[in-house]
This record gives sequence, C-alpha cells and structure tokens, in this order.
Amino acid sequence: MAKKMWIFCGSDEPQKAFPPFMLGSGALALDMELNLFFTMNGLNIVKKGGAEKIKLEGAPKTLPEFIKIMREGGARMIACSAAFSIVGCMESDLIDGVQCGGVAEFVSGAEEADVVLTFA
Repeated sequence: MAKKMWIFCGSDEPQKAFPPFMLGSGALALDMELNLFFTMNGLNIVKKGGAEKIKLEGAPKTLPEFIKIMREGGARMIACSAAFSIVGCMESDLIDGVQCGGVAEFVSGAEEADVVLTFA
C-alpha cells in the first residue's frame, strides 16, 4: 500500500505557497498518495487566475506548472468549503480538478497519513 501525504496549504504568500508543490512533486515521484488541502488565503492558489499571480523568483517552476504536475500525478486538491464565506470564495471560482471538502475530511485524512505538512 502506498504511503499517504497530506499537505495543509493556508497561505498565498509565495514563500509559503510554493513549498507544498515542491514537496508534493517529490511525494508523487516516490509514488505516495498525495492530498493538498487549501484553506483561508491558500484558496487563492486554486481560484481561477490565482496561481498565475503568485510568483517566486528562482522557483524551479511556476505555480500553474506545479498544478499541472499535481493533476497529472493523480494528487487530490481539496478546497476547504468551511473557509469559502470567510474569504469570499465559491465553488464556481475554483480551477478544474479541485474538489470541495470540509474540515472533517482534512482531519480524518491527516489521521491516517504517514506524513502531514503544514504551510500557513
């Protein structure tokens, strides 16, 4: 059975937005089951047009390129529906391939994970 990694993505600040994707790419390369959970300002990463606005000088790829890698690698990207009203987000604002889930989904997934990382 593949090891499981959950990454909590709570920020759209470039230095916090990029590491989940860099480490997630490594997890996919090691055939891990990867889940990225976006909440609060981290939701801006998976909103239409959001990833294109977040840039980090010297990063190996852009966020849209990393998102493509996540999709192609089979990672699950989950938007925290509990934070939608806090940050003014709706399901229709999300890019293709992002699922909606609540706090319980993250907690239950993290409880069963081999690795849990937090970037907030």
